[in-house]
Amino acid sequence: MNRAADYSTVFLRFALGFSLLSAVADRFGLWGAYGQPHVAWGDFAHFVAYTGKLNWFVPTTLLPALAWVSTVAELLLGLALILGLFTQIAALLSGMMFLLFALAMTVALGVKAPLDFSVFSASGGAFLLAAYGKYPLSADASRKRNSRKV
Repeated sequence: MNRAADYSTVFLRFALGFSLLSAVADRFGLWGAYGQPHVAWGDFAHFVAYTGKLNWFVPTTLLPALAWVSTVAELLLGLALILGLFTQIAALLSGMMFLLFALAMTVALGVKAPLDFSVFSASGGAFLLAAYGKYPLSADASRKRNSRKV
């Protein structure tokens, strides 16, 4: 592999990680209130409603728990990708989560929605990152260097 390919994983980690954290920030109003431009949810209640729209087959009583589970997963995976911590596992889990999200969007909203929001692309990028296996400028690379010194 060449150096440019190796370092492109840094950009991909950051792009995926910050995308996940941005979605979490939106759920807590950090990008603005619901109804403002470029704000999808603006608060957690609107996110729970959106979770219900995508997961129409899930009992209503379970929707808040599902919304919280996805939020915590996105927060942890986003941080892991940005830091480059357990990168391969975080990328694989992110790819699976993006794929499930894309499929749920396709069934509930039609195929245009996940294509417009590049969810399939994010899934593919995460799977590619997981398969690459070399992660410069990451906590993983630092741990690997430190373990060789011992």
